[in-house]
Amino acid sequence: MKEFTYQIKEQNGIHARPAVQLVKEAQKFSSDLMVEKDGRSANLKKLFALMALNIRCGDKVVLSVDGPDEQNAMQSLKTFFQQYL
Repeated sequence: MKEFTYQIKEQNGIHARPAVQLVKEAQKFSSDLMVEKDGRSANLKKLFALMALNIRCGDKVVLSVDGPDEQNAMQSLKTFFQQYL
């Protein structure tokens, strides 16, 4: 299992457009991909679960990846977060 913490820099947080893009990116991998904010977690492959976390600018999130392709998935998610969020 791999984890990393990230503080959201995007002014609008994780709103509809980046959420859809993030879910599409997550669905490329077979590993379990989770995001946690304030003790609540969601599967990154489920759009409504991700949106329900109501992630805003300045929020810190913890991403965790567990599975056979966790190394590639983690690198891809880190890149996505750094570029878009």
